[in-house]
Amino acid sequence: MSPEKILIVDIDSKSISLLRQVLSSAGFEVISANKPDRALQLVTEEIPILVITEARLDGTLDGFGLLHDIREISNIPMILLSDRPTTDDELRALENGADDYLPKPFDSRILLARVKSILRRSKNTPAAPEIIQCGSLTINQVSRQVSVDEVAVYLTETEYNLLLELAKHPDQVMLHEQLLREVWGPEYRHELDYLRSYVHILRKKLEKTPSQPVLIVSLSGIGYKLVSNPSTKTKGK
Repeated sequence: MSPEKILIVDIDSKSISLLRQVLSSAGFEVISANKPDRALQLVTEEIPILVITEARLDGTLDGFGLLHDIREISNIPMILLSDRPTTDDELRALENGADDYLPKPFDSRILLARVKSILRRSKNTPAAPEIIQCGSLTINQVSRQVSVDEVAVYLTETEYNLLLELAKHPDQVMLHEQLLREVWGPEYRHELDYLRSYVHILRKKLEKTPSQPVLIVSLSGIGYKLVSNPSTKTKGK
């Protein structure tokens, strides 16, 4: 069986070489591009299982624009790397469809662990047909589609997995570390800011008033829960 392909998009040949070495040693085939238009072409022609892109690219698109354009045509998992990391850029990456955000320089072992974690999550499928309903929110585990008031809501793979983990335990408080471990993997168990970023994005997509959430509510310093019968009287931060 042919090795699975991972696409690397970067203008720095040294970065591509390093990533190629790390990923090849783990049994992946690495293909690369140094321009966004070529990357989009490879996504459709080579069908990689994962895209890793640098934030700064040459051409009409930067890494954030590339994430957005790929997400328009594919649900492929994506990681954005940045040598100038900021909280705003992390949020921007996640909002544009990234499944992970990693600042440079990074430990190659951490990168590889996150790659494997993302791929493991993306391959998980529900064992049986099931519809989860929480107020106006509907989750179809078979099609992996989400809707609010019967209007489809697009979620990335990671956003969907986080929502589903909460939905499997309605009205139960899920601890921060529990969510991080179940959705991202044990290597993420201390990434609280990371979890908060994804909850922020989910609220923007699912809540009528994201600043006053009634669906995904938090218990300060403890965790989050998905409310099965949300009402305007139930509010969380």
